[in-house]
Amino acid sequence: MTEFAAKPDMDSPEHIRAFVEQFYEQLLADPQLAPLFVDVAAIDIREHFPRIQAYWEKLLLGGDDYHRHTMNIHRALNDKQRLSHEDFTRWLYYFHSTADRHFSGPKTERAKLIASRIAANMEKSLQS
Repeated sequence: MTEFAAKPDMDSPEHIRAFVEQFYEQLLADPQLAPLFVDVAAIDIREHFPRIQAYWEKLLLGGDDYHRHTMNIHRALNDKQRLSHEDFTRWLYYFHSTADRHFSGPKTERAKLIASRIAANMEKSLQS
């Protein structure tokens, strides 16, 4: 009988950091999404990772290190290049598949639910 190691939950800053790194590895390899991050948003990944980690720590762990207005950031991006339904669908696919592949537990399930709501709300807001 083969033993499988249990997947960690997104219940600590270290696990959230690992998720963010794995998630963005997928996003930045995607031919449709990578240009949005690299060319249009021109993010510096070394600055972006800690911000995204702080964002998810705030949502999942109650952290207070994230103080940016996420919607305004994405409105500015949408002004540069309109975000499509397919962009949101692909982003959410990578979020869920990365979470399911590497993590398991109540915080992970909460993260997937929050990500689904964020994607739907952001798409609705930006497309109107």
